Amino acid sequence: MRCTTVFGRREKIWGGIVNTSRTFGVFVQDMLTNEYTEENVSAAMLQQEIKALTYRHIAWMTALRYAMRSKREWETTSNHRTNTEWGIRPPEHDSPLEDELKEYLSESDVEYAMGKGNHQTALLYLQSHHLRRLKESGIIWEFSFLELEGIIKELFTLQGQTERIKNFPYPRQYASLNHYFMWLLLLLLPMALIPQFMDIGKEIALIHPVLGKNFIWFTIPIYVAVAWMFHTMERIGRTGENPFEGTSNDVPIATIARGIEIDLRQNLGEDKNEIPAQFSSKYKVQF
Repeated sequence: MRCTTVFGRREKIWGGIVNTSRTFGVFVQDMLTNEYTEENVSAAMLQQEIKALTYRHIAWMTALRYAMRSKREWETTSNHRTNTEWGIRPPEHDSPLEDELKEYLSESDVEYAMGKGNHQTALLYLQSHHLRRLKESGIIWEFSFLELEGIIKELFTLQGQTERIKNFPYPRQYASLNHYFMWLLLLLLPMALIPQFMDIGKEIALIHPVLGKNFIWFTIPIYVAVAWMFHTMERIGRTGENPFEGTSNDVPIATIARGIEIDLRQNLGEDKNEIPAQFSSKYKVQF
């Protein structure tokens, strides 16, 4: 139940980021106008402001996924042999965050964001301050400003939810006790299976003596199948405890964020050759 809860929460949170990001993109394009300005602003200047807000949002998603991929002491699944033998790793481990942010932000914004402990929060602060300046200049109508600030609030909420999953794990005894109980069950299970198969074999021996005599050996494949199922379910639960660690079973947040970036930049009218391609999958695994 606990594993199912984590899986459901993480999918809902990042699904919310997708929807809210698309809403933010279309609102920014439609709400930045000359309708309430004292002096008309050129179309090029409006487009520049729209691009700055959109790119800063992409930078926020980038900073958020980097924060989710940062290592925590209790995250050990990525060190297991099954997660290292193929040599695959998330794209966040291939380049530093600062280099990525330079693709979307001005030098002063990069310096400001990297100077804060929580980079993604700093970027939302910058986004809000930018919206306020546009409202004061009349480029954004007051009611439009409130709508956009509501989206910023929603982004803070979604960010906080995913940060709680990342930074505040369940008490360790949940995973430890499940692990010990599973192995105890597997050690005791033969004591329950063997007598039952012996009794069944005696009944079968009345009709098929050879089959009944050897029926006890069917205990082995049945035990192996049951043990494999319990061990696999326990491992799935252990892997799902930290869904942003960077293993092949985690939420593909890099793929999700890049997909949103592609959508936003396409709707800005950018040339497809200037828009980065989706992260490629490795061994059919997305990150």
